[in-house]
Amino acid sequence: MSAVDPVSQASEYQQMLLALLGSDDPADVARQALTQWRALVAEAGADLGKRPADGEWSVIELLGHAADAELVVGGRLRWIASQDQPPLLGYDQDEWVSGLDHAHGDPAQLLDQFEALRRANLALWTWSTPEIRARVGIHQERGPESFDLSFRLLAGHDRFHLDQARRTLQQVRAG
Repeated sequence: MSAVDPVSQASEYQQMLLALLGSDDPADVARQALTQWRALVAEAGADLGKRPADGEWSVIELLGHAADAELVVGGRLRWIASQDQPPLLGYDQDEWVSGLDHAHGDPAQLLDQFEALRRANLALWTWSTPEIRARVGIHQERGPESFDLSFRLLAGHDRFHLDQARRTLQQVRAG
């Protein structure tokens, strides 16, 4: 499945992520990502920071992006749960990865950050009621987005970027 631009192709992007989740429980997928990222970082070893091509992210940059997404979506979930149709800001993922220098990030620190944020977001999901999951925020790029949809998109996002990280590792090792 090819990537689509999350800004200019917002609807297609959502559909791609939801297709990756399928009918699976988003909380189960989110829990599995915790161990999958840790295993992938360990497997990558010295290849962690190698990019498969110019303009493409390395495994460490993909992990940094996953941690960033966890932070952003966690904030969105909390706004949706606590406010009436709050505005949900978009962000430029490339600028975050570059500006936060994830290429030179500490893998242990990024894993710890991702895991702490993920555990907090899983706790929020578990706590949420059907009424909270139906609440909506207004995403600046995608329009109305419910708590439930935001969490499901995050689980699809996990699958997309974990697969991308595995492909990246294969590409850099194949030379």
